[in-house]
Amino acid sequence: MHRSPNSGEDVLASDRDVKRADAEAADAALAASGDASAFERLYRAHVARIHSLASRMTSGEHADELTQDVFVRAWEKLSTYRGEAAFGTWLYRLAVNLILGKRATMSRMRERLQNGDEMLQTLPTRAETVDLAVDFESAIERLPDGAKQVFVLHDVEGFKHKEIGAMLGVTAGTSKAQLHRARMALREYVDR
Repeated sequence: MHRSPNSGEDVLASDRDVKRADAEAADAALAASGDASAFERLYRAHVARIHSLASRMTSGEHADELTQDVFVRAWEKLSTYRGEAAFGTWLYRLAVNLILGKRATMSRMRERLQNGDEMLQTLPTRAETVDLAVDFESAIERLPDGAKQVFVLHDVEGFKHKEIGAMLGVTAGTSKAQLHRARMALREYVDR
């Protein structure tokens, strides 16, 4: 039997992942019973990724506030965590749902403040200079909401289409279609 030179490293990494998942599940159970220090450990382990997710999904405007809201909601909902998935997966699903809800609310508020012609004047346009460097974050912001969400979750955060589908309430096929749409739009923006 041929063994990969990294197989021992793979086993160690797998063992570390299992131990971390077990520790997080234990901390989640402790936190659900009111242990603030266990919740603090969970917070410290996940705050950077949740903040990054919030920042990318909302163009950074409200990332701090949304990150705080996610962890407040997590504290309130810890009793619903059953340990069927990794704590990080549960927290991401909670974060995505909260962020999407907040974005919808903010979007409705923005629409009330803007009307017809004024709204057209605020749409982003590309400067007409030849030497303009492509700002990738700006390009992502121009994507339609569904395409942006799937692009961030898949290409930036590394989730699989099945996981994205579960988070967003769509099929894996819809997730794939949205990712294709996002990539084509980004390619078109870069080629201009």
